[in-house]
Amino acid sequence: MAGSEPRIHPMAIVHPGARIGAGAEIGPFCVIGGEVVVGPGTVFESHVHVGSRTEIGSDNRFSPFVAVGGEPQDVGYKGEPTRIRIGDRNVIREFATIHRATTKQDLETVIGDDNYFMAYSHVAHDCRVGNRTVFLHGATLGGHCVIGDSALIGAMSGVHQFCRIGRFSFMGGGSMITQDVLPFCRVAGQRPTRALGLNIVGLRRNGFDRERLDVLKKIFKILLFQGVNTTQALERIEAEFPPSEDREELLLFVRSAKRGFVKKATDAWERE
Repeated sequence: MAGSEPRIHPMAIVHPGARIGAGAEIGPFCVIGGEVVVGPGTVFESHVHVGSRTEIGSDNRFSPFVAVGGEPQDVGYKGEPTRIRIGDRNVIREFATIHRATTKQDLETVIGDDNYFMAYSHVAHDCRVGNRTVFLHGATLGGHCVIGDSALIGAMSGVHQFCRIGRFSFMGGGSMITQDVLPFCRVAGQRPTRALGLNIVGLRRNGFDRERLDVLKKIFKILLFQGVNTTQALERIEAEFPPSEDREELLLFVRSAKRGFVKKATDAWERE
């Protein structure tokens, strides 16, 4: 299929200015707007709406009634030529919505590679989603959120605008996130959301060995359980642990947090 012509159903509507890659499939009742680029091998099953100024990579699959590249739901948006960029090998299921950007940030909403968006999930304007993330049913991002690689956003959860979700983190279903979520950990709950422990299962699946996990546990206990403020905790972590990829990532993440981070923990940490 990679070298074949695109297959466009006669009942699809494709703007003459759209560019459809080799082997792509546009199913019945799809609507593809102007200034759209669709990469090779991408499949739109049926009833998919793609708004203008949308770039989609290779080998993605869009289920029926997906809408991507629509105008941002922002009262200040005045029709400016903002964009959305989607990478490769993403699966976007029924009724998911992904909106293009406003003019308030980088003028584009960005989705990486190998992500899975389940039914009714939503990515708002100006968000940046990394690679290999999973959005369960009804997971919703406000505008300007940043989602790290391999994060999982639980079913029917909401993430407040401008929040960051760290790499390899796990958000329980029905959670309401109003602060950043640290990399490597699990959180759940609504106002307050609580930290539940390391995302052990997810980390092991991504190749974290026991030694690496043990170090992370010790670092997190200083951050959350030692009765010191964040500045003091970071100083202790730097003093007690040698530099490593994980340590540096956590230090940078905490120091760059503008909304704070989920710090209220349960005793689940102590049982791990």
